[in-house]
Amino acid sequence: METIRSFNDLVAHLAARTERRQVAVACPNDASTQGAVCKALDEGIIDALLVGCTEEAKQVFAKYKNVEYIDADNADDAARKAVALVREGRANVLQKGLLNTDDLLHAVLNKETGILPKGRVLTHLTCAEIPGHDRFLFFTDAAVIPHPTAEQREEQLKYVLETCRSMGIAEPRVGLVNCTEKVNAKFFPFTLEYVDLKAKVSNGDFGPCIVDGPLDLKTCLSAEALHKKGIESPLEGKADAIIFPDIQAGNVFYKTITLFCGAACAGILRGPLCPVVLPSRGDSVTSKFYSLALASI
Repeated sequence: METIRSFNDLVAHLAARTERRQVAVACPNDASTQGAVCKALDEGIIDALLVGCTEEAKQVFAKYKNVEYIDADNADDAARKAVALVREGRANVLQKGLLNTDDLLHAVLNKETGILPKGRVLTHLTCAEIPGHDRFLFFTDAAVIPHPTAEQREEQLKYVLETCRSMGIAEPRVGLVNCTEKVNAKFFPFTLEYVDLKAKVSNGDFGPCIVDGPLDLKTCLSAEALHKKGIESPLEGKADAIIFPDIQAGNVFYKTITLFCGAACAGILRGPLCPVVLPSRGDSVTSKFYSLALASI
């Protein structure tokens, strides 16, 4: 498939597919969630299973035929029922609406009835369309894991590679970020884990991909910066994805590109049986719609 480089390309690709994703939405009772779901329905990329929908909200969706309503007693019940739809195979995307994040995550992470298989890692993945950059940039983790362990970072790499490949990137390039390009066991012990991770990549454990680091952000994404520093890297300053060392770095980067660069971003949780759209209260209709699109790929 041709590489998807923008959200417009992504939506067009999804709309052209014959099969739509089944999205379970817990408590779709706020205007921004409704706007995002309606836009996805209008674009023909999803069918919606609306759990715990108020009578007022049902009026918003009344014109759509590919919508099903599931009653719920309260937000907790809506979260459990939405997660159950995934477990039963009736839904392959889960989206949070007007309920607390903790309520939905409690249902997702429940050891008996949840959707995070044993051994899997819950992590956050962002897809960003940055003005002036000629393609998507994927990065992890800006929202969930404070200080990834070596095992968690391996899972992050697996998820980001899967997502890149679903966008038509046959051999994703992934940068392992630090503030310097040197391995430093004393101050940055995670850089030793970078070395081990690259060795596994070289052994073919992750399929076709190019992974390098530690590199700083500029040398991951700018061939000019790389050459000015006299550094050689197989990424050649053309990383498709970035793995940050901790949540502070990832979160600051996310806030910076959205505030100062006007980047459009989509975010999903990976690790559960299906992608989970878990927007923040401040996310716009557009951001929630793009996140739905990302989950649907």
